Amino acid sequence: MRSMDIDFLENQSIPTLMSGSLQKLGRYQGKQELYFQRRPELLKTLKEQAIIQSVESSNRIEGILVPEERLKEILSNRDTPKNRSEEEVVGYRNVLSEIHANYKQIDITPEQICKMHKKMFDLTTRPQGVWKSKDNSIEEQLPDGTWVTRFSPVSARETPHYMNELCKSFNRLWDEQRVDRLFVSLAFIFDFLCIHPFLDGNGRMSRLLSVLLLHKIEYDIPRFISLERLIEDTKEFYYDVLKEASIGWHQSQHRLGPWFGYHITLLLKSYRELEEKAGDVPLEKGEKTTWVLEAIKTLPTEFQIGDLIRLCPGVSRPMIRVVLENLRKEGKLTIDGCTRSAKWKKVKEI
Repeated sequence: MRSMDIDFLENQSIPTLMSGSLQKLGRYQGKQELYFQRRPELLKTLKEQAIIQSVESSNRIEGILVPEERLKEILSNRDTPKNRSEEEVVGYRNVLSEIHANYKQIDITPEQICKMHKKMFDLTTRPQGVWKSKDNSIEEQLPDGTWVTRFSPVSARETPHYMNELCKSFNRLWDEQRVDRLFVSLAFIFDFLCIHPFLDGNGRMSRLLSVLLLHKIEYDIPRFISLERLIEDTKEFYYDVLKEASIGWHQSQHRLGPWFGYHITLLLKSYRELEEKAGDVPLEKGEKTTWVLEAIKTLPTEFQIGDLIRLCPGVSRPMIRVVLENLRKEGKLTIDGCTRSAKWKKVKEI
């Protein structure tokens, strides 16, 4: 199945990306947990903003526009949808909310994907929850206004077979864990787009499935920072990457490196944005101590003060040293060395 073959994935430019960027993502995940404890009211606000931005951006990418005043009214359930655009916006919101709430119970199967598609279009009269009934193509408008076929997806006749194989291959690779699950997820989304299994809504479904899979691998950032908004902000680049990566897909001769790189950069950007928004809130002294203590718990047995400085932006080095010294006096930490590169070691539970 094109991208979901283990030999194919292992021959992609994964190791280079994994070495640095995945480590950064891991550190950001640790910080996110600290933000949860430190500023729950801020995260509540970010969640409310993110779902509105996600619904608006994902639909706007597809040319579905709803005025801001109406968007707030229908998403807050103060009014019911009055036209097709509003119906599709509410449908997207309903699926996204279900993903945020129940992602652990949502399996990656053809039946489940069709169920999500049906729910997204449930308020409309559009074909919903069924594979495409006729062949489709991905078109591109040139600067002179003419349209050309950029990519020819799988035929309607072959779509059920391809989607069954895609889901089977995904679940096998997911369970084997020979390839990092982030890359398996990104490869799945890419093949989904190349198959283009529905007559309408493929782009939106790909973004909903991306959020679902990120939740499943414990990247909960789309709950607080809109992934769809960041894609919209880089829409031209996104389509260029998709176009470049899809060359040779039908012959399994495509390259996923650009696709992986784009999405990892997007994730890093979203975590940096969360850090900036959470870091703008002043910390009281007691909160700073708690933040440092929680950060220490996430670190390996041996660590350096620089590790804590990176995990605790907004907390001064002297403050971090005070917390470390207190733990040393309590017999919970030991230190080897006296310079900035000194190694601290956890000897008792913090």
